[in-house]
Amino acid sequence: MTQASLTSRITDFANRPDPYPVYEELRRTPVLHEEEDGPYVISSYYDIEALLHDPRLSSDAANLTAPGPDELSQTEETGGLPPSFLRLDPPEHDRLRRIANSAFGPPHRPRRVDGLRGEMASVVTGLIDGFGGARQIDLVDQFAYPFPVTVICRLLGVPREDEPRFRGWVDQLVASLDPESRRSADADFQKSLREARMQLGMYLAGLVEQRTRRPQDDLLSDLANSRGPAGSMSMMEVLSTAVLLLIAGHETTVNLITNGMLTLLRHPDILQRLRADPGLSVRIVEELLRYEPPVQMLPQRTCLTDIQVREVTIPKGSRIWLVLAAGNRDPERFKDPDRFDPDREDVQHLGFGSGIHSCFGAPLARLETQLALSELTRRLENPRLVEDPPPYRRNAVLRGPRHLNVAFEGLRS
Repeated sequence: MTQASLTSRITDFANRPDPYPVYEELRRTPVLHEEEDGPYVISSYYDIEALLHDPRLSSDAANLTAPGPDELSQTEETGGLPPSFLRLDPPEHDRLRRIANSAFGPPHRPRRVDGLRGEMASVVTGLIDGFGGARQIDLVDQFAYPFPVTVICRLLGVPREDEPRFRGWVDQLVASLDPESRRSADADFQKSLREARMQLGMYLAGLVEQRTRRPQDDLLSDLANSRGPAGSMSMMEVLSTAVLLLIAGHETTVNLITNGMLTLLRHPDILQRLRADPGLSVRIVEELLRYEPPVQMLPQRTCLTDIQVREVTIPKGSRIWLVLAAGNRDPERFKDPDRFDPDREDVQHLGFGSGIHSCFGAPLARLETQLALSELTRRLENPRLVEDPPPYRRNAVLRGPRHLNVAFEGLRS
């Protein structure tokens, strides 16, 4: 396989079960640019970390001088809503993120996440109890998806029973994050994407209107009624933020839980350690975020000016892909990087990104995954994989198994 095909191999579905050999090859050319209208692909840990903190790198697609074949127009991508703060630069990014954070965590809501620990534990217990007399489950459909969806619905104030209504819209929006899907997008895909975002926005608009009149103890109420030092959001900004939080609040966690259980089943000695010591879940989750991160890359960055990375000058307006998962296994940064080791002393991973766009919901995702993995390993008797590798989702950005069939001999109480 020639180097000329490396960029396409990153998104090639055939490599989804194990993309790490591709990333290893990618790191031999830490700044890769193969085609005139193609992205500059960055794969070294230190280069990625520096760029994530570099104010010359933009998240706003409006700064692209020549959109590539995997770029959608703003109208196609947003469906008429303004971009979320994830796709904005300072100062607008900072203003919207401060308002959103005041509803989500310290100092204004210091116990909003941790205060849900008991409810989350109850949800986990109920889902595992629901396995009943079964001896095989699909961990994704029966646990890893319903758990974080239930939690984000509770946090936002979205009725859990409405999940069948918004799941199709969310799936469409998540598919649009994948460069391969964007590259092959036809008129039907673009139309369905616009409609999905519009329908999800209209659905959330109804809930926001209710919360404006009758606030409750949830994120939607706080976003709609915020009048703090950072100001307030417009209705359209509330809707754009709510769409972001609903999607990001469960999609990455589904994959983190599933990748985590798959990794533990492939490392039965560590699974047994976790069963004996639930406190080990904290270190396991951090190592998972390095070893099998749910977000593999950030493909939507643009240079605001010429930037030199190593010996390569990346021109203003160029697209940049930051391959986080390649950086997480960079031997220049981590010793024995292809080994899963929860005892690793230095695990400053890129699993949640870094800089001003670091993952907004990282504390929630960490807690959910710690609870999920510790309780699954405690209660499932002799769990084992039915197929390895399992079938994967097509998405190259949010990577994880579409199904994970696990056999076991019974449930502990």
